[in-house]
Amino acid sequence: MKASVRAISTSGGQASHELNPLQRPSWLPERVWPFETSRLDANATRLAVTDVGDGPALLFVHTGFWSFVWRDVMIRLAPDFRCIALDSPGTGRNDRETISEISLERASRAVTATIEALELRELALVFHDLGGPVAIAGAMSVSERIRGLVAVNTFGWKPSGAMFRGMLALMGSAPIREFDALTGILARVTASNFGVGRYFDQESRAAFLAGIGSGGLRTFHQYLRDAGTAEAIYEQTASALAGPFKSLPLLTIFGERNDPLGFQPRWKQLFPGAHQVVVAKGNHFPMCDDPDLVADTIRSWHRANVAEE
Repeated sequence: MKASVRAISTSGGQASHELNPLQRPSWLPERVWPFETSRLDANATRLAVTDVGDGPALLFVHTGFWSFVWRDVMIRLAPDFRCIALDSPGTGRNDRETISEISLERASRAVTATIEALELRELALVFHDLGGPVAIAGAMSVSERIRGLVAVNTFGWKPSGAMFRGMLALMGSAPIREFDALTGILARVTASNFGVGRYFDQESRAAFLAGIGSGGLRTFHQYLRDAGTAEAIYEQTASALAGPFKSLPLLTIFGERNDPLGFQPRWKQLFPGAHQVVVAKGNHFPMCDDPDLVADTIRSWHRANVAEE
């Protein structure tokens, strides 16, 4: 599976976009990441983008850790779909940046840049965790290209309620951020069976952790901090969900054990026709808990609801 490597020029005198090979690091052997990843340079934005497979386009957006969380689903879907995953600024194989440069707004611009640079159309967005508001806001300006939404243990609205906002404030605080960067506790828990690692071998877990590091953990906590105050992002998501995205087909996939804030019922209120799936014994990363079910569900949902549009 190889990423396309190409130079893309936009029309109308806009800046050009370039997609060039990204050297594979020693900690990421091909056996655990069987894709080539490229560096996208688009309008002063540098992003690690993986682009594999052929067919209708699926853009995978996770904001917090990095694209490795999508690996097993992408392997299963690449024979039938063009699967694109990007690492949000400051995460994964992107350069680490100062905390002040990290925001959901910037991550959403990275989504926009990827869609435009790769000239993606007839596109289904697949988003997880903070990737929900990031993907929806980032796709708002190119809404005519979006044909479907897949929400995986995520939300798309302004956080409300003491529990939700309190969690964001706590996890985004400087003391928690620096403690986690020092100890790496959250990353190790996330790499375990309770997170992404239910079917990971030791080499895969090691690669996942290497792609985070202390710098990536700081970025993760800053994204959580910003999620509590990103008013502009939530204005865009509200406009998108009540406007151009309102009539789009929606698929939600949640882990049975991880929806304490009732996100899945909220999606059903916003999209009464949504198809909803619960992964038995699943936690926060259902695409890692049961990649076969998640891939098969996306494939069948797309054929029934998006391909015919």
